[in-house]
Amino acid sequence: MKHLILMRHGKSSWDYDVSDKDRPLKERGINDTHLVAKKFGTAPRTIDHAYSSPANRALHTSMIFLRNQGFSLEQFKVNEALYDFSGHSVEQFVNRLDNTLGTVAIFGHNYAFTSLANAWGDKYIENVPTAGLVHIAFRENNWAQISRGTTEQIIFPKHLKH
Repeated sequence: MKHLILMRHGKSSWDYDVSDKDRPLKERGINDTHLVAKKFGTAPRTIDHAYSSPANRALHTSMIFLRNQGFSLEQFKVNEALYDFSGHSVEQFVNRLDNTLGTVAIFGHNYAFTSLANAWGDKYIENVPTAGLVHIAFRENNWAQISRGTTEQIIFPKHLKH
């Protein structure tokens, strides 16, 4: 059985004249990521490995989330394939994951994550919002063979604010 955690980067700031990859998180993006991480932290699931897009906003999101989980950064890598908006590159990346990994978290972007959450999960999601997390479980034991899984958990910041 394989578990995939897709987390879209937190809300980013357009206040700076920087490239898309260099855009930072807004304060709201930081706060929302903490909220989602704390909620996920109550789940009985250990992440074996985590990967992030090299974009500043995704990398910052991953660091906040993983620190909240007490995750060892020895099992963390940045991968260019996750700087993808269509989902094709992310799908190929996931299909090539090492089969010794049972639970993997990836941090990246839309439209890719909404598209893959709907292709792989069993619950329709209109849009994975910034700092949104979707956890999908697959019956397969080989990443290259995953197809349709079960959407185990959906954590969106708006559901955590009162």
